Amino acid sequence: MSSTIAQMTKKEFSHMLSTVVEEKLVELFGDPDEGLILREPLRKRLIRQRKAVAKGVRGDDFTALRKRLGV
Repeated sequence: MSSTIAQMTKKEFSHMLSTVVEEKLVELFGDPDEGLILREPLRKRLIRQRKAVAKGVRGDDFTALRKRLGV
């Protein structure tokens, strides 16, 4: 990554800005999920999804899904 903003590419600057904004929002508002309990069915579902994505499985195409739902 470049050492000054003037030397950054548009992509580098965008990434840096996104990171700074996210960090500031977490600093100001905290993690809204902090302290919440992750229920077992959701935990299992998240694990299944992570494994599926790792295997290359993807969900439905967004355009096809919108068409199917009539949105």
